[in-house]
Amino acid sequence: MKRDELGDLAAFLDVAEARSFTRAAAKLGTSQSALSHTIKRLETRLGLQLLTRTTRSVALTEAGERLMETLRPALDDIEERLAALSALRKKPAGTIRINTSEHAAETVLWPKLARFLTDYPDIKVELTIEHGFTDIVAGRYDAGVRLGEQVARDMIAVPIGPDMRMAVVGSPGYFKLRKKPNLPQDLAAHDCINLRFTTSGGLYAWEFERDKRELKVRVEGQLVFNNGGLCLKAALDGFGLAFVPEDRAVTHVREGRLVRVLADWCAPFPGFHLYYASRRQQSPAFALLVEALRYRRSR
Repeated sequence: MKRDELGDLAAFLDVAEARSFTRAAAKLGTSQSALSHTIKRLETRLGLQLLTRTTRSVALTEAGERLMETLRPALDDIEERLAALSALRKKPAGTIRINTSEHAAETVLWPKLARFLTDYPDIKVELTIEHGFTDIVAGRYDAGVRLGEQVARDMIAVPIGPDMRMAVVGSPGYFKLRKKPNLPQDLAAHDCINLRFTTSGGLYAWEFERDKRELKVRVEGQLVFNNGGLCLKAALDGFGLAFVPEDRAVTHVREGRLVRVLADWCAPFPGFHLYYASRRQQSPAFALLVEALRYRRSR
């Protein structure tokens, strides 16, 4: 196979997976017209139509589907073998792509990455922040970061942070007008700030546990956000009670800007984990990153 033919196949795969010439061209750093010419050249060489183009979308033909199913594992294998060659370098190198939530990126990932990248200047890291869940294999990420309870069982999961707790908080001004709740059921009498899931569209039910008794409470209030940071800001401004990770609220509670309630109903749960496919062949760079991120409990 000629070198340009392999390049054409890789370009086709990018268009096929993005279902868009615009997004694929941006990823490849080329123009849409040049990319379109590449795909037409490949189709002419094969004597097959691979893509059906409309003004708004790109769809795969049957031949295109079959070619994509053939190319993806083959190119993944090539990439893994190339990454493994970095073991022969004196200094580990390569690019590591991680899909994560904003909270994990800010509180756990970045503090450790800042030190790690200084020690290994030839290693590059790309973080993609998403609120919903992403198939890291289909998205061609090296790893993802989510709470331990949310990681699929067929993945290898490595703890990168301590156990976490949630906190119910409200401003001192809010509690001047409302009685503090003693039980989760008392939240029905309060203005609560809801969080909407970006993936399912549903509202998050506040989860409580005490003495092995678990409760899920559907709360009501004037505000709904799809971002936890905004829930906290609204609570600080006195618009109601928010249910947020403890680490986001602890400073505000300590300095008197927020009041915490129902703390005895907020049990600890597994914190953030780095996870990746069990069949993934680890490059030296990735193995180093995993160890740098791994959480080790102090004794």
